[in-house]
Amino acid sequence: QATKPTVQERFAFLFNNEVLSDVHFLVGKGRGSQRIPAHRFVLAVGSAVFDAMFNGGMATTSTEIELPDVEPAAFLALLKFLYSDEVQIGPETVMTTLYTAKKYAVPALEAHCVEFLKKNLRADNAFMLLTQARLFDEPQLASLCLENIDKNTSDAINAEGFTDIDLDTLVAVLERDTLGIREVRLFSAVVRWSDAECQRQQLQVIPENKRKVLGKALSLIRFPLMTIEEFAAGPAQSGILTDREVVSLFLHFTVNPKPRVEFIDRPRCCLRGKECSISRFQQVESRWGYSGTSDRIRFSVNKRIFVVGFGLYGSIHGPTDYQVNIQIIHTDSNTVLGQNDTGFSCDGSSNTFRVMFKEPVEILPNVNYTACATLKGPDSHYGTKGLRKVIHESPTTGAKTCFTFCYAAGNNNGTSVEDGQIPEIIFYT
Repeated sequence: QATKPTVQERFAFLFNNEVLSDVHFLVGKGRGSQRIPAHRFVLAVGSAVFDAMFNGGMATTSTEIELPDVEPAAFLALLKFLYSDEVQIGPETVMTTLYTAKKYAVPALEAHCVEFLKKNLRADNAFMLLTQARLFDEPQLASLCLENIDKNTSDAINAEGFTDIDLDTLVAVLERDTLGIREVRLFSAVVRWSDAECQRQQLQVIPENKRKVLGKALSLIRFPLMTIEEFAAGPAQSGILTDREVVSLFLHFTVNPKPRVEFIDRPRCCLRGKECSISRFQQVESRWGYSGTSDRIRFSVNKRIFVVGFGLYGSIHGPTDYQVNIQIIHTDSNTVLGQNDTGFSCDGSSNTFRVMFKEPVEILPNVNYTACATLKGPDSHYGTKGLRKVIHESPTTGAKTCFTFCYAAGNNNGTSVEDGQIPEIIFYT
């Protein structure tokens, strides 16, 4: 004792030491188990669970306590922290130490474990850590894992740990609108997961069983976001979809008006932040007709943004369905940068109705683009008193995004800066 000048050093000396010990723990199972000495006073001071174990109404009098569900290395890391504040965790022991810290209610050690995991979070271990974060109810860590998967979706799903996740974790990921990957590649990864899950459940790896183990996850694949070529070459031939689903999706890709499908057609927008929109008209009137010509308006922006869709006016004759093709064209080169052949339903009001691109379209600063919408349907509302400049100001940062609109020469169905269709642009900064 004379050689230990501080209280911390004297307590650290007692760690895993028989001196004055009054309890022993038999930790682990089988040949890997260890008999570890400890001191009730130190444990009770550092952990409410140990305090209840030794001093509560149903306190144990046993001097030997079995802990078969705890790893010896993790229990020693817990004791090391309780005796000396020293944190001893590494890649191999961090998850078992986190489990032990939670079991014995030592939140400071929990926090160290979570911080260690955050610092070591990478695309190739994001799915493994996400599974553990959900298991141990660590929402902050789970959120960081999901953000990492959003930013590095392709690398994350190709990592070894992806096929080991449980179904609930798979569903949580597939529900996200922010994954940065083509849907056909996501489908291929999900098929790999179903192969592994069939083997885990000792089922024959055949399409019927793959569909069975996927359960709700299959309905979260956004098949309408694929091109018809991608769908035909992959999902349509996989045997996982029913004949009715395959026919329904082929009709969705090829005919207008598009039949409703059971699968989500909302784009996965792999962008951070909040969705924004601007409106270029100050008043709404009726009637705007359609004869197969595109409504067009040129625009430019003062900063880089990503356009995800348009707001369009709907029918003046009550609830109606429209067929529509939307495009964004690079004006100078006449290159189509993004398009979608789709439809929308309106309720007869003068509101705008969202029509989205399959993927975000990058818009560079001070470059001319043309927004196009070719509608097929009855006469609609239209906007008047149009603005040449529209400024969107972020409510959180105050950052300003300035849109400038110009007349698109040629066939434009009458749409101009002053009047017409395409009243709204929906975007992310």
